[in-house]
Amino acid sequence: MSSMPRAQVVPSSAPAVPQRRTLAARLEPFDSYWQAPKDIDAGFKSFTAYYKANYLGRLPADRNASILVVSCGPGYLVHMLREHGYRNVLGIDSDATKVEHARRHGLPCETARAFEFLEGRENAYDVILPEQELNHLTLDETIDFLRLCRRALRPGGRIVVYAMNGANPFVGSENLSHNIDHFYNVTEYSLQQILELSGFADVRVFPLKLYVFWRNPLNYVGLAVTTVLELLLRAVFVLYGKKVRVLSKKIAASAVAP
Repeated sequence: MSSMPRAQVVPSSAPAVPQRRTLAARLEPFDSYWQAPKDIDAGFKSFTAYYKANYLGRLPADRNASILVVSCGPGYLVHMLREHGYRNVLGIDSDATKVEHARRHGLPCETARAFEFLEGRENAYDVILPEQELNHLTLDETIDFLRLCRRALRPGGRIVVYAMNGANPFVGSENLSHNIDHFYNVTEYSLQQILELSGFADVRVFPLKLYVFWRNPLNYVGLAVTTVLELLLRAVFVLYGKKVRVLSKKIAASAVAP
């Protein structure tokens, strides 16, 4: 009896398609920005001021730098970058409705899921800016995401991330508990650990400023009160043998891809 010929396996030249990853967050996924006000257009002015105060000074001077904004939502951070001369910016968000709003404002945004988009994009960007809090990922998902970002950055490229600050005794516990999609808090020390564990270097932690609206007199009241409270809290931590520097509601860090 003659044996049947074996079928030949012809290697495909098409690139592998990244598998869709199911993230733990159920209501507010990490790869879609959710903090926009009900009047989305009204948010462009306030969020531009916020991002300018907190992010602009930490970005490269080269306006041709390639910048990826993850979880761009309706495009607030992308708008600030374009407004300040950055020409090579792309925003991605998994919610097509939010992306369409950004496009109506002429912003370079597209619908994509963060993990799948970053797969296979090595040495593609100078800067990556996640617009959503890291806490919307589990700790394991956070490490996976940051490692993808590190591979997508060119050597010397920079990431700027932020999360909820667990060191502030007034809002730390509430930050964690008020949303089922908040999986952990960080402090300046643990945020640095997360970034270093993901392969980043030169980690620099800083507070996110809330009071950046200088035309509003109440801005100065809020700034004064929170400044005094945070100074008192630092003193209390010292009494307990703790040196805590960052006590803002939210905490951020920049880090460099080796």
